[in-house]
Amino acid sequence: MFLIFGLRTRDNVVSRRPMVCEVCGVHAVQSLVRRSTKFSLFFIPLFPVKPSTYYLECGHCGTIRRADRRALVA
Repeated sequence: MFLIFGLRTRDNVVSRRPMVCEVCGVHAVQSLVRRSTKFSLFFIPLFPVKPSTYYLECGHCGTIRRADRRALVA
């Protein structure tokens, strides 16, 4: 019998809004991305392994940076 298990990391786009990028300085669409890692058994995600993290991705330069509390609330 084979037991297939592992970790799966998924990125989900939570929202998109136009903001000024901190890296390139261009007013472009910034995507708020939620990254979560779950334990999977037979390719079925079962439970989270570590807490979710949030990132901002610039639509102009493609830079991905960790989101702070201001980006999550505003």
